[in-house]
Amino acid sequence: MSLKPLLCAVALCLPLPALAQLPGTCPELPASSGLSWESSAGEDFLYCKAVREDGHQAFSVMLRDGESPFRERFSLREEKGLIDGHKVRWYRGQLANKDAIVRETLIELDDGLTAHIMLRVEDEQQLADSLRQAETLRFGDTRVGSN
Repeated sequence: MSLKPLLCAVALCLPLPALAQLPGTCPELPASSGLSWESSAGEDFLYCKAVREDGHQAFSVMLRDGESPFRERFSLREEKGLIDGHKVRWYRGQLANKDAIVRETLIELDDGLTAHIMLRVEDEQQLADSLRQAETLRFGDTRVGSN
């Protein structure tokens, strides 16, 4: 058996997520933001948590190939914004902790990649800061093997 048919046969036996092009890196943060990424990867996603110098989370980004489970609800629409050239609408999220302010948005990137961005804060000042910081994200090279 030649090598080409053998490789094709092996590829057909792989689970589908292994064939998909998975997110490889978190979005770019400005050096002056004071934020750093903590990340973890799964079969079809990359979870990126933007952490402030004090150790608290500013926001998170879930990068995934294909459709996101996040659903926009017209009745929960809030702020408008712009992230890396993408017009976004922030939506009010809901948590068990009624005191938290939650905002979420979804960006459809190239090649079927989606970015679900979520922030959870305690007051309006933190909301303004986290929205401003999230809007500085750049999604240039978020895929493995991208040029």
